[in-house]
Amino acid sequence: MLGIRLIHSRPYAPQGRGKQERLNRFIRDASLAEATHAGIETFEALNERFAAWAERVANTRLHAETGTTPLSRFAAGGPFRYPDPDLLREAFRWSAARVVARTATVSLAGNRHSVEPALVGRRVELRFDPEDLSRVEVWHGRRSFGPAVPFVIGRHVHRAVPQAAPPAPGRTGVDYLGLVEEAHDAEALGPLTYRYLLSAEEER
Repeated sequence: MLGIRLIHSRPYAPQGRGKQERLNRFIRDASLAEATHAGIETFEALNERFAAWAERVANTRLHAETGTTPLSRFAAGGPFRYPDPDLLREAFRWSAARVVARTATVSLAGNRHSVEPALVGRRVELRFDPEDLSRVEVWHGRRSFGPAVPFVIGRHVHRAVPQAAPPAPGRTGVDYLGLVEEAHDAEALGPLTYRYLLSAEEER
């Protein structure tokens, strides 16, 4: 859907796996260790600081084998094409299978919805945003039967969605990733960054 392919390394070819493991170790040692020390509490904050670190530190280092930086090699491929917002939302929706009851209803996360009577007794697929259970789309086979109509929404967010933990006690020391993020934003091209473009797109 988004043009993303999963490519496995060849059997008995440890060179490819070693490169990936080296990247994972670099991220763990240089970024995640700092994030743990800083006590970042939300995924949003972690993503923002990781993006700043990746753009300012990881992707601007000269690679010993290629002799160039990862950022320059990526830019050589031409301008980046942003995915269609509708396809992006569809790609990250969750899915659940249900059998439609004789009352033409289905249950999801404690909420009950009505569906097309023609689907009674059939196994359907419910596609939904786990952070907005008020909108559920019903699929059967390869056909969409439109939205499921909720009776009463008792739960708006799926229970499997991680919730923010209580704030941790204040920490001391240098917030390395915070400093990297501030420097990254200060040198960005204009006051608008990619994450703000995504936020503006979601509000439309």
